[in-house]
Amino acid sequence: PHPCESDCRRGLVEQPIAIKELKRFVGDRDLNSDDPYIPEIAKATGKKVAIIGGGPAGLSASYFLAQNGHDVTIIDAMPKLGGMLRYGIPEYRLPKEILQKEIDLIAKMGVKMETNTKVGVDVSFESIKNKYDAVLMTIGAWSSIGLHCKGDDTPGVMGGIDFLEKIAKSKTINLGESVAVVGGGNVAIDVARTSTRVGDYNVSMFCLEDRANMPASEEEIEEAVEEGVKLDCGWGPKEILTENGKVTGIVLKRCTSVKDADGRFNPQYDENDTKTV
Repeated sequence: PHPCESDCRRGLVEQPIAIKELKRFVGDRDLNSDDPYIPEIAKATGKKVAIIGGGPAGLSASYFLAQNGHDVTIIDAMPKLGGMLRYGIPEYRLPKEILQKEIDLIAKMGVKMETNTKVGVDVSFESIKNKYDAVLMTIGAWSSIGLHCKGDDTPGVMGGIDFLEKIAKSKTINLGESVAVVGGGNVAIDVARTSTRVGDYNVSMFCLEDRANMPASEEEIEEAVEEGVKLDCGWGPKEILTENGKVTGIVLKRCTSVKDADGRFNPQYDENDTKTV
């Protein structure tokens, strides 16, 4: 996302500065050079900081703390650092080779990285507090929002974040023949487009908003449609249909409004206007 381009004052003269492409060009040039940029490191302060969680927040914090001369250790439960950058954003949007190059630069700055270490299981929080001068918690938001409808606990129903994490870890998953993605944001788009990449699936998206008000970025929506994802807007989940403990379909109800008068998320439905897919 690069909203500054649409508001760029250069557009009043001829056209906005293409900041996204310029930044990408410079980033690629630097990362692929023989001597990528590393900031000057300040004199050691003698202070030790533990960061619990190695996602974008933890990595960013470690970069600036190390730059300021502190002794930094990142503790993360996953096999590799990156958090949602690695396990939530698909490969086609963020190649993991590029992510790893950025993480390697932070390691070169002196940041220690302990992976496969879950606080409260492999190491106690109390021992971390006693060992370090400061502790920063950057554990992220790994819980998917449930559908909150009948049948949403059936095998075959999974959260978008859970799905993307499984793909990032194993690369393979059996989704049957058809995939229904409930949601209209960028995570839903990621799930839909990833589904088209891991198998020959018939993928449909069902979202509360109409097409013009889908929260996902327009570019992502257009590319999803080009890749064969079917959009069905203005519907919310009413019930997951099952047979012998497996998903067979979904009952949808018409969404009449998504937000209330104050602009808060508060979807309203016509319970009598339904369809089964």
